[in-house]
Amino acid sequence: MGRTVRRLPTAYAAAPPTLADVAERAGVSRQTVSNAVNNPELLRADTLDRVRAAIRDLGYRPNRAARNLRTRSTHLIGMRFAPAQEGTANATMDRFVHTLVEASREAGYHVLLFAGEADDPVSGYGELVRSTAVDAFVITDTYLGNPQATWLEGRSVPFVAFGRPWDDGDGVPAGRRHPWVDVDGAAGTRLATEHLLDAGHTRIAWVGWRKDSVIGEDRRAGWSRALRSRGLPTTGLACRMEDTVSSGREAAALLLDEAAPTGFVCASDTLAMGVLDTVAARGLRPGADVAVVGFDDSQVAQLTPGGLTSVRQPLEQVAVEVVGALEGLLSVPRRVGGGVLLGPTLVVRGSSER
Repeated sequence: MGRTVRRLPTAYAAAPPTLADVAERAGVSRQTVSNAVNNPELLRADTLDRVRAAIRDLGYRPNRAARNLRTRSTHLIGMRFAPAQEGTANATMDRFVHTLVEASREAGYHVLLFAGEADDPVSGYGELVRSTAVDAFVITDTYLGNPQATWLEGRSVPFVAFGRPWDDGDGVPAGRRHPWVDVDGAAGTRLATEHLLDAGHTRIAWVGWRKDSVIGEDRRAGWSRALRSRGLPTTGLACRMEDTVSSGREAAALLLDEAAPTGFVCASDTLAMGVLDTVAARGLRPGADVAVVGFDDSQVAQLTPGGLTSVRQPLEQVAVEVVGALEGLLSVPRRVGGGVLLGPTLVVRGSSER
């Protein structure tokens, strides 16, 4: 009786191409192939092109684990990620993270998301730093006094911040020159306010966050400057609340009763959704009777009936700039960039159109 011979599928039978295979195909030494992968600046342009062509033809993939051992690099970027808060409409960080992952991959890195204790802003970092599990970090929560930057700087750990340091007037305190990327919130709320002013509104209310939020106060400044530039008052037209839909409802009711505004500019889409609820509950028509503008251009803003006019942050560009700054920090020689401040845009929808 004949013996049955089991054959492995082709995908398993064919060994992956090796560095030696690439060297043979390109007619160079294995060291030259290694240089093409790890130190391309050492090779002449024609040699580098020949090796890269061989890599493409053979489908060669460098052994990342071995390369990491040699270079002591993990090619991982760490980012602490917090869950979305209940009672809010803000999921804009999803846009940022998605592009951050894509841009990092194109640069040869991957993003490692990790969690930390809610009441400890630096928890989660220590374990990754001690185990050298990541090459650098992206920090995203840059409220005044946040210890993340100080903690990382004290340990000489490279990082890039999404958000200005906020420690002093120019946003870059002495001795703190880490790279950062941010969006000009004041410019965004000024755009929103000028949009309502140009539509004929003269009593425009502000619904923002508590005074200890420097980001909220920055956004409030844009509203205030726009009104004052037209000689219009701000007194009695501002309300500071927690960032929840219910707070937006409460603020709108208070301002409509006491100040009778015909327009609202809000620090977030979450607050704007609460304002819209109160406007509708009073039988007023968004846009036609009372204009409402939010901030962040969340999916809720795009899907709410009639649409919510909102300030859109260029989060995709923020992510690209962050990755560019990370590449500088991790390059040899090291390049430390400064701050990058990007301008937002205004997306006009039915909530502000008469």
